[in-house]
Amino acid sequence: MKACGLIVEYNPFHYGHLHHLQQSKTITSADCMIAVMSGNFLQRGEPAIIDKFHRAQAAMEAGIDLVVELPYAYAVQHSDIFAEGATKILDALGVSSVCFGSENGNIHGFTSAVQTLDQKQTDFQEELKRQLAEGLSFPEASRKAYQSIGLTDGEVDLSKPNNILGFSYTKSIYNHQLAIQPTTIKRIKNDYHDTEIDHRIASATSIRKELLDRSELTNKVRASLPISTQKQLLTYKQNAHHWHQWSSYFHFLQYRVNTMTEAELQGIHGVEEGLEYRIKRTALGAVDFESWMHELKTKRYTWTRLQRVFANILTNTTKQEISPWISNITIPYIRILAMNNNGRSFLHQQKKQLSIPLLTGLKKDTHPLMRIEEKASDTYYSIIHPTSRIPLRKQEIVPRLIDISK
Repeated sequence: MKACGLIVEYNPFHYGHLHHLQQSKTITSADCMIAVMSGNFLQRGEPAIIDKFHRAQAAMEAGIDLVVELPYAYAVQHSDIFAEGATKILDALGVSSVCFGSENGNIHGFTSAVQTLDQKQTDFQEELKRQLAEGLSFPEASRKAYQSIGLTDGEVDLSKPNNILGFSYTKSIYNHQLAIQPTTIKRIKNDYHDTEIDHRIASATSIRKELLDRSELTNKVRASLPISTQKQLLTYKQNAHHWHQWSSYFHFLQYRVNTMTEAELQGIHGVEEGLEYRIKRTALGAVDFESWMHELKTKRYTWTRLQRVFANILTNTTKQEISPWISNITIPYIRILAMNNNGRSFLHQQKKQLSIPLLTGLKKDTHPLMRIEEKASDTYYSIIHPTSRIPLRKQEIVPRLIDISK
């Protein structure tokens, strides 16, 4: 069996994702479609609107054969760590190809850009350091450094979020000599940051905004989501009485910051350059999450960077516990969130080649990386009433989503 890997968040799974899935399967001639998916907290530091198990189920019903988890330690990170964690998981599984969405849909531009960066790495690093020293955020400093070596003028515009991620996937495959063929399809109809639903294929941002603003599946939302996603959104809200968003965690976050010392904050992963003092100084007067973020946000401290920091504060993810797993990324296990018979057959075919264990649930003597995941899960479900939280939390121990119906 030949497998194609997709690196996803599905927050939530929409018709654009369905197009990506179907096109990826066609152009790679894959027999099995595998998604490596962020867990309950996402790359931009946000809590997922519904938990990873319900998002995985929606993806399975739409045509994915196997969903595995991208651990929190790699998921809530900048694009390079996110990409390296995901591509190394897919490589360990033995996928033949990875397909991602991009603005122009031409993989040559990405492979050419990676080779250019490899040849001009010294110039790039010098310019990056210079831009960071001038107070720019890492994404903006990187954009200017790419521009300095001619990358933003070529086929790949590295100011676009999906192109940045695609470039990071390709770079990881190239740098680590992974046995994966990168390929891409052209994104259609919407931009990553679009906030209004104006087409059947809408951005996840616009869909979440409509869902959270209206607290229901409006006609606009229903028109942009497959039935499987609609069902999982409604099921989750019926069980949890919540769709998750940062504002729901504001009081927990404020309490955490107000009861921590500057030294404790400084030990949290992502807190650098004296940011702990700025967070402490603004915490007491913050009245809601949105206004707190606006007060903290600067040219250097972007919204996304601050959200990742806040996610790490909430989950108490320290530099000490996470640094071994991101300084030299090795994959200690692969966690299955959901699979059907086709996914099971692929794993059976690959089992002799797999050098790391496959896990489904939390164990008593769990891996340190899984303990970080466990804290993230406990934090995520903390806003839910115990009568609803306990059965949702049990999914971590006894997975609900081993789907063999296909």
